[in-house]
Amino acid sequence: MIIRTSQVYMIMMFITSLANTTMFTTYAVYYITTLGLNPFELLMVGTVLEVTVLIFEGITGVVADTYSRRTSVILGMFVIGGAYMLEGSVPWLGSMSPLISLFIWLLFSEFIRGIGETFLSGAGTAWIVDEVGEENIGRIFMRAKRLSLIANLIGIVLSVGLCTLAPNLPYLVGGLLYLGLGAFLLLFMKETKFVRSERTAESSHWQNMRTTWVTGAKVVRGHPVLLMILVVTLFSGAASEGYDRLWEAYLIIDVGFPQGASLSMAMWFGLISVLSTSLSLFAVRIAEKRLDTGNERVVIVGMIMLTGLRIVALLSFALSPSFTWALSSLLAIGVIGSISGPMYDTWLNMNIESKVRATVLSMISQSDALGQSAGGPLIGWIGNRLSVRASLVVAAVLLSPILVVFGWELRKQAPNAKSNV
Repeated sequence: MIIRTSQVYMIMMFITSLANTTMFTTYAVYYITTLGLNPFELLMVGTVLEVTVLIFEGITGVVADTYSRRTSVILGMFVIGGAYMLEGSVPWLGSMSPLISLFIWLLFSEFIRGIGETFLSGAGTAWIVDEVGEENIGRIFMRAKRLSLIANLIGIVLSVGLCTLAPNLPYLVGGLLYLGLGAFLLLFMKETKFVRSERTAESSHWQNMRTTWVTGAKVVRGHPVLLMILVVTLFSGAASEGYDRLWEAYLIIDVGFPQGASLSMAMWFGLISVLSTSLSLFAVRIAEKRLDTGNERVVIVGMIMLTGLRIVALLSFALSPSFTWALSSLLAIGVIGSISGPMYDTWLNMNIESKVRATVLSMISQSDALGQSAGGPLIGWIGNRLSVRASLVVAAVLLSPILVVFGWELRKQAPNAKSNV
């Protein structure tokens, strides 16, 4: 049985989205009701994950560029699958080892997961870009996003059903999905375009990896856009962390749900997820047909517009006078993110050399992790001192430097566009 490279990538994105949605739709029920985590412990779980990513991201990215993107991806799938299985088994582990608290087991699981995430980060994208070519990757990313959204819809239903049986079941099933995907990739994932860096007889593995990292760092320093993206990613990471952690609390505390509707809080959040995913699926399908993602200038203009709309939508959400207003803003944020994600990945990969692609992407992920681990608590502190609304406004403001970066890049391309007329 022969499966095309693009099909393997689509299956990989579908299964990972299905597994993640299955686990994370109801993760709060597991963390709070079963494991009994308090707000500080919830924050520590995220901090351990982001710090682990920050530490290991550069190392694993270099492994992917030095030896094999395929090996890095498959290893990441098995490590993450094992981590999620461990996380779902925390209640049983706690009963078997009473000297180690459930919280310590959970932190250890997130530490292992963080290492696995770094093996995936950059490597999967670098692999598919090399295999299909930069001129085709925009269309591939858009299609993969559409399939991921379909997987999200299935995952929402699966998560609620499994959580009803047992709160830890979504994690066990999600872990099995990752392990199964690792086995599938072991059989069907091919790597035909990757060129391993040359290694002399005298050079060690560490020297070879160091050479790859230094080359990637030189690429970033020599490419002003990539250097600016690293800085901007710090701010966007902090903004996303603030929004991702606070939007539910904002709806519950500041906005409130309609009193007349006979829906529980969990049902409201499930409904919001379904609406957001369905609208995003429709929007991505239109973008996939209408946008020429192979044209870098079109991608940059699109990113400027989407970033501006995202800032407006986030400010609208932060200043919502009613639930209907807040819901409309939330749905807009979801749709904008679904379209801008693939476009941003397309533009980024157009500006990275193949031989250090995974390394540079890992550096950018490190910058994002640093922004989340450092900026997230700052936005949370603003929420405690002032209000959740103030935190969300700050998150929106932190996105504004992205407009400067894309505007600068668009102006830089203007002379080339004119010369081609």
